Amino acid sequence: MTYIPSTLIERTFREKIVLVGVVFPGTTPDALERQLDELALLVDTAGADVVARVVQRRDAPDPATFVGSGKVQELREICLAVDADTVVFEHALSPAQQRNLEKILGRTAIDRTAVILDIFAQNARTPEGKAQVELALLEYRLPRLRRAGGSLSQQAGGIGTRGPGETQLEVDRRRLVQRIHHIRAELRQIDRTRGVQRQGRARGRHREVTLVGYTNSGKSSMLNALTDAGVVAEDRLFATLDPRTRQRQLPGGETVLITDTVGFISNLPHELVQAFMSTLKSVQLADLLVHVVDGSSDEAERQIAAVRDVLSEIDARDVPELLVFNKADVEGSRSRELSAQHPGSAWVSALTHENLDAVIGAIGDALRTNDRIVTLRVPMERGDVVAAAHREGEVIETTVTEDAVVLRVLLDEVGAARFAEWREP
Repeated sequence: MTYIPSTLIERTFREKIVLVGVVFPGTTPDALERQLDELALLVDTAGADVVARVVQRRDAPDPATFVGSGKVQELREICLAVDADTVVFEHALSPAQQRNLEKILGRTAIDRTAVILDIFAQNARTPEGKAQVELALLEYRLPRLRRAGGSLSQQAGGIGTRGPGETQLEVDRRRLVQRIHHIRAELRQIDRTRGVQRQGRARGRHREVTLVGYTNSGKSSMLNALTDAGVVAEDRLFATLDPRTRQRQLPGGETVLITDTVGFISNLPHELVQAFMSTLKSVQLADLLVHVVDGSSDEAERQIAAVRDVLSEIDARDVPELLVFNKADVEGSRSRELSAQHPGSAWVSALTHENLDAVIGAIGDALRTNDRIVTLRVPMERGDVVAAAHREGEVIETTVTEDAVVLRVLLDEVGAARFAEWREP
């Protein structure tokens, strides 16, 4: 696989970045400042430094430059004064707006989506993760291909190529489209392989728990706390792109599979959501979502809403959810208070394991809402029934007596009714 690395932010040195945000009707200045704070954190994660902010109030975006000709000239003067390398807009730029801005400003102009794509490109580790990020990058760049001097002039025609020929721009576009189709085919094959693995797990009847949450909410730390996974938990955005699955035995004896996933964020680029659909299948097919929330953040409620927006986009909003407010150990954390405000939720410190047993109990209770542990006494000669019990449920304990096999099995309501003939009262 040929991986196309990100070139959106130059990392041979710390770029100087000017942030730009616009207050539109329906948005407050405070809300925009919070968005710019998050964008500044994204820029820092990408390896650059914010040296200035520019905020404007408009009724609607300017079709040519997003901020209007006067503001662009003001922005150009600011960039010259602070020697900025790149201008980053909080809002999505059209290809035409991006070209016009770069021409006037004399420097790179990108948007929030480009920064997030850049971070993902830095953090991708596995072949699947790299393929997904490359697909998102290519789909983002395809409409932004443009002529660049004489190198994109028409090619000379030859035998079999009479006529106007192809411009280099058209060749580049065709190559990108071909590469996009190739990566999509690779990801479909990976998805089929994952499907076979899921079918194997389904036959094992292990319940699947998936950790979701806003980026840097502590999902990797939660996976470590729940399973002793030993994965590296870093205090930075999008440290985890590739799913990791580990086993955990609950106090009732049943085994569950716990999967960590990529973090979500407000206005997560549609290109990334679509590219990561094979990875996000673990979210769609989970028996329970443990929604990890940073209880020390002033934006906890907004982050919950942002995660749920992404869950809706990937058709996972109806999967049962357990809210867990993390980082109770952080000074000033509101984890306990927020948990009290959300009935059925729990609080925890994944770092110190404070209240971890209560979280584990809550996970078990949530999974057992429609399940029950039943005891089956099966005659020795009915091996078919024993085999069926293993297929239909999770056998927690097996005891062999002189005339029967006694099984303790976790079954749903349908399964429990199916084995009613052999159930012990």
